[in-house]
Amino acid sequence: MATQSEQTVGTEKKQSAKRSEQKKRQKQERSEQKKRQQAEKNPEKAKRKEQRIKQKEEKKQNKKPKRRIFPIWLRIIVVLLLCGLALIAGLMLGFGVIGDGNPTDILDRSIWEHILNLINKGV
Repeated sequence: MATQSEQTVGTEKKQSAKRSEQKKRQKQERSEQKKRQQAEKNPEKAKRKEQRIKQKEEKKQNKKPKRRIFPIWLRIIVVLLLCGLALIAGLMLGFGVIGDGNPTDILDRSIWEHILNLINKGV
C-alpha cells in the first residue's frame, strides 16, 4: 500500500506533466496562428518561407552520413606522434644548443641515468 505522501507526489507529477503538455499545445497553437496571420498579410512571403522550410527538410533527408578520410583514431595517433617528436626535438635543441653538448647524446640511456642520479641526490 502506498502512503498518502507517495500518492500526492504521484498526482503532482501527473498534474505537472499535463500542465507542460497544455503549454506545448498552446505554444504550437500560437505559432500556427502567427503563421496564418503572416500568410494573410503577405501570402508571397509565407509561400517563400514554406518553400525554404521544405527545402531544408529535403536536404536533411537526402543528407548522406560523412565518411571521414582521416579517421579520428588516426588523428589522435598522429597528434601523439607529433607531440613526441616535438619533445625529442626540444630536448635535442636544449641539450645541444643551450647546454653546449652533442644533440644526439640526449638520446643515450647513460645521459638519462646521470640526470636521474643528479635529481635523486638532490632530494
